[in-house]
Amino acid sequence: MTKTILITGATDGIGLETAKVLVSQGHHVLLHGRSESKLAAVAEQLANGSTESYIADLSVMSDVTALADNIKQRHQHIDVIINNAGVYGGSGVLTKDGFDLRFAVNTFAPYLLTQKLLPLLGKHSRVVNLSSAAQASIDLKALAGDKVLSDGQAYAQSKLAITMWSRALGLELQTTGPIVVSVNPASMLGSKMVKDAFGVAGGDLSIGVDILCRAALSDEFSAAAGLYFDNDTGRFSSPHNDALDDTKVMLLMDTMKQILSKVSYAN
Repeated sequence: MTKTILITGATDGIGLETAKVLVSQGHHVLLHGRSESKLAAVAEQLANGSTESYIADLSVMSDVTALADNIKQRHQHIDVIINNAGVYGGSGVLTKDGFDLRFAVNTFAPYLLTQKLLPLLGKHSRVVNLSSAAQASIDLKALAGDKVLSDGQAYAQSKLAITMWSRALGLELQTTGPIVVSVNPASMLGSKMVKDAFGVAGGDLSIGVDILCRAALSDEFSAAAGLYFDNDTGRFSSPHNDALDDTKVMLLMDTMKQILSKVSYAN
């Protein structure tokens, strides 16, 4: 059965390779990118398949809202969202909303986009969030843009944050859907981000592509609401302890909602 699947960050790395596989399987893929020229090149590359293209800067919450609105204008239902877009570098960079760049793209944007698109997601729809083996306890001042972190610290904290809200939202929606799951696609894969951050070629991207396609479509994820899949071990696993602490998860969720409420166009 053909699925309608949104992939953020679909112009390179795991996002692009996942899009290629899903298009080849006959699915209708909504391609998101920040660069108009890159997005056009990918759309041309996949011209034999069924795709749509959407431009948005996910570091800007008004762009995230506009992206959701554009999709809602063209679709009444989406089967899968793969929140793949992410950044590693940018220490000390604040977005126009006053957020740390890494928290903006890796944590807030996928949360806001998912919330805005919930009306299009049914009981059997899925939201696949890109986590990481790198997870570290969250400094709420940094989350709010009031404290500067190193690249490694901000990345690890932003990835724990998306894992935590995935668990919270997944458990909240487990009876009504969609299924929300977080996935570490595998450490040090050969994405542009890994190459830029660590100066190494990295591992075979197909390892990450395979697990994202499985998370999006396979029966093994049909009861994965709120769970974390660690592709380094190849199984569902326990994330960082903070993600299993209901008090800390609730505090994160409340803080995120308060921060986003100050950004009027995110409401």
